[in-house]
Amino acid sequence: MSKESFDQLAIFSVVARERSFTRAAAKLSVWQPALSRSMRQLEERLGVRLLARTTRSVAPTKAGERLLEVVAPRFEEINHELTLLSEFRARPAGSLRITAGEHAAVTVLQPVLAKLLPDHPDINIEVIVDYGLTDIVAQNFDAGVRLGEQVAKDMIAVRVGPDIRMAVVGSPDYFSRHPRPKTPRDLTQQNCISTPCRLTVSSRGSSRKGRRS
Repeated sequence: MSKESFDQLAIFSVVARERSFTRAAAKLSVWQPALSRSMRQLEERLGVRLLARTTRSVAPTKAGERLLEVVAPRFEEINHELTLLSEFRARPAGSLRITAGEHAAVTVLQPVLAKLLPDHPDINIEVIVDYGLTDIVAQNFDAGVRLGEQVAKDMIAVRVGPDIRMAVVGSPDYFSRHPRPKTPRDLTQQNCISTPCRLTVSSRGSSRKGRRS
């Protein structure tokens, strides 16, 4: 169906119910002669008289009544569904896929999502813990969280956390037996402790976990 035919049927539905071009024009905020022209074009295209016109009133013919019984409920259903769509504007809804390093996932995303998701059950968040430089476009991610120096130059970056200070911590006894590291590379020669951690993000009963051991 062409847009013109759809518009003409919508206009017919209002005119036939209002039984007046004047009231229909006011309801549709359309110039009255334009409504009359649309109805003549619709009748000519269908080859049947839909409206009986007099100087005082407008009424649907038998063919018009039959057409009104068919199209009016359809337009009501369409208007109802369009109204329901406004609910999506009133509250956040949908799915998001985020790729993040383990530190960002645990320290930045998890605290925020723990507060966000209970109040917005229609949001579904999928967090994938990944240490590589993920192409978020090619792999269908909505966003990626990485350290500043890992962001490609052509990406739009927004700060989501404070500057990170890193420190090497060791007991006096340990450093009495091992040289103190002076550069990050020196840590590869140290007996460092790796602490297991786990990230769980859930919404609508789904969950995604990232783990390092």
